[in-house]
Amino acid sequence: MNASLPHETLPDPTSGNPEVEYGRIADGFLAARVGETAFAMLPARRGGHYLASGWRLGRPIAEWHHADFYGHSGALADEAAFRSMVAENAEHQREKRALGRKDARFAANTPWGASQGATLYADGVICHSTAGHGGFHLSAESNRRVHTLLRSESGWYEEDAEWAIVAITFPQLSTRFERRCAERTIKDSWPDTWEAISSAILQAGESREKDRRALDHAHARDWVVVSAITSKHESGFVEVVATLGGKRGPGTEERRFLVPSAECHVGRFSFVINEARHRVYGGPSDFVAWR
Repeated sequence: MNASLPHETLPDPTSGNPEVEYGRIADGFLAARVGETAFAMLPARRGGHYLASGWRLGRPIAEWHHADFYGHSGALADEAAFRSMVAENAEHQREKRALGRKDARFAANTPWGASQGATLYADGVICHSTAGHGGFHLSAESNRRVHTLLRSESGWYEEDAEWAIVAITFPQLSTRFERRCAERTIKDSWPDTWEAISSAILQAGESREKDRRALDHAHARDWVVVSAITSKHESGFVEVVATLGGKRGPGTEERRFLVPSAECHVGRFSFVINEARHRVYGGPSDFVAWR
């Protein structure tokens, strides 16, 4: 970290964006303010740092504290990565304002309950929020513009993943950040559809779902961890329950193994047992179901 920013706020000299303000919080960590959004580069539990976020911290940055931040937006390699992500958010906020989206209220019933608020992106493109969820509704005319392989006949697109379908269908209504996220979401969620539409084959690392399928195929006959707990009976080990191929459900054979704590880190999907290193365990268990 750069120790030259003790407890002062400074405009970012490189972003060209006066809305970005950098400084150090009372705990000494690098932070930034972009509009009403606050960011901090906080230490991660296993070393390194992560991007934390907060909202409407009206005080000067020097008076912010670690406890003011609650969001976790991914690991940070270094201070340059922090500044890059802050600059990306600033760009997103600028472009979002320029799009002129309008907040509104509509008496509408959505698949997730009564609409409690809405944002009008354009005629025929409305994003609704409800008490527990939300998503987009497209008019019949707008919905016809969605590719047939992605189209919802109802015209409703939920906010977790299907929002990306709306974003790539109407790129002029989205920021560059939203378009990048939308492409990533569709590749991760519907790789076969993406390949069919784009006529491009996704390679390893380009789709979470496709990578998961490849892992499942490669380890179909291996013991894959489905649950884990720090062992109170075997110091320095994690007690795990594993099944063949990571399958779950009634009738699935389960085995317990002991894995050294230093090794037991779940990767992108799961932890695969190495039977030459990780021994089958039949001793006292910390799992309630195995006691």
